[in-house]
Amino acid sequence: MFFKPPKETKEIRWTRHIKEKMKQYQLSEKRLIRIFKNPERKEEGVAPRTIAVMERAGTKKHPYEIWLMYQKKPKKTIMISAWKYPGKSPVRKPPIPEEVLENLEEIIKN
Repeated sequence: MFFKPPKETKEIRWTRHIKEKMKQYQLSEKRLIRIFKNPERKEEGVAPRTIAVMERAGTKKHPYEIWLMYQKKPKKTIMISAWKYPGKSPVRKPPIPEEVLENLEEIIKN
C-alpha cells in the first residue's frame, strides 16, 4: 500500500512526526480529520497545551483505539502525533487545579 502524505491547508499543519506515524500505522489523512472533527473521547494531551482525541476501531475480538494529538494555535491547528492503542485505554482522572495543589503542598509541609 502506497502512502499518500497529507496536504497542508490554511487551517491545518502536519508535522514530520505525524506523517511518519501515519505511514507506520497505515492511517489516512481523511480518517484523522474525521477523528479530529468528531472524536469519541477528548482528553488533555501529554505535551503542554495539547489535546488528544480518540476513536474506537477494530473488531469485538481485537479492538483498538486510534489517537490523535494536536495543538490549537490562533491561526492554525498543528497535528502532532497519531497512534493505535491496543484494547481499551483507561480514562484519565480530571487534572487537579493549581490552587488545590498549592494548598496540598502547604498541608504536607506543616
